[in-house]
Amino acid sequence: MLEISIGGVFVPAALVWAGSAFVLSSLIDRLVSRTRFYRLVWHRGLFDFAIFVLLWGAISAGAYHLAFFTGTTK
Repeated sequence: MLEISIGGVFVPAALVWAGSAFVLSSLIDRLVSRTRFYRLVWHRGLFDFAIFVLLWGAISAGAYHLAFFTGTTK
């Protein structure tokens, strides 16, 4: 399992990736709210959760690719 050192404290990498996915999904939520796209969405909570899960998966896959295919692991 990958861990990231933040201020000398090791935290699971998945937690960092989830935090960044949450920030990005919050920004997307604001953008979608301003464009009034939510009136086309059946269930806003499910839509927001799906966006979060997709972003978390994309960030995790990208980080995995960078870590294991560029030779930066220790």
